[in-house]
Amino acid sequence: MTPFRVLVAVALLIAATCHGFAADAVFPPGAHVGMKPLVGLVRAKSFIGFETEDQGVKVLIADLPADAYNEVVTAFKANPAGTGNIKPESLETPAGLAYYTVESGRDGASNVRRYSMILPGPTFSGYVAVQVPENASKIYTDDAVRQMFASAEIRKEVPVDEQLAMMPFKVTELSSFKNIRMLAPGAALLMADGDDKGLETKPFMLLGVIASAPATPDDRGRFAQQIATTIPGVRDGRITMSEPIRIDGQPGFETRIDAVSGKDNTPVTIVQWLRFGGQTSLRIIGSSPRTDWETAFPRFRAVRDGIQPRG
Repeated sequence: MTPFRVLVAVALLIAATCHGFAADAVFPPGAHVGMKPLVGLVRAKSFIGFETEDQGVKVLIADLPADAYNEVVTAFKANPAGTGNIKPESLETPAGLAYYTVESGRDGASNVRRYSMILPGPTFSGYVAVQVPENASKIYTDDAVRQMFASAEIRKEVPVDEQLAMMPFKVTELSSFKNIRMLAPGAALLMADGDDKGLETKPFMLLGVIASAPATPDDRGRFAQQIATTIPGVRDGRITMSEPIRIDGQPGFETRIDAVSGKDNTPVTIVQWLRFGGQTSLRIIGSSPRTDWETAFPRFRAVRDGIQPRG
């Protein structure tokens, strides 16, 4: 083989290798499910997934409870023909055996094709929903969407930095919390010492922005106490303190609650901080078993003081 042909062969090999890397599964920020997006699909701007530039074709990616996949498998085995005109199909993917459906529908005045796929995850079920308008169906065909579904992969963990980057504020202090994950993408963040099975038995925090604020400064106390009653998983709560404070130079309110939580009725102490600004409020919740409160509270406060606006 001449030197020129050797160089050509090497160039082709490099090109083929690079093409293979480019075809690797893409994980949208915050997603446990990734896939090889079809040509023309880019990262979505307002949800986790992909979309075309004109936002006509949408690929939504989400997590469902772990039991959701098993429920679909059970339903499929009980009625493999499906219901109505919708017949579920099975599909092998790198993540395992997936199930998907295809149906026609309407989005306003437009005809659309809808696809839904569920696949197994370690502690969750991966879910992908695709909507293709009629004017794009010649490019994004049933076979093309199936091919994209077949490339689906699962990653067990979403990198912490990736999750934090999606929040509307910066979290600069993690206070040694090890379990960090979004409960609602870009809206609510959990920071915990324990796992989901015994969350309330160890200190944890919830951070998020709520789309409401007191109408006037005189309403802040009432607003803080009312919103404190919506803390999930709390029973027999008793407010022990509720007073105005300044948080990073902005008006806020601190409320403390003694309550019980969890199936074992763990006695807990909870602090809720609200930082008011415009039409929204930053809400920070810290919960700890009462026996650990003295060491947990400084950690909660350090996280609170490390939250900064994005600018």
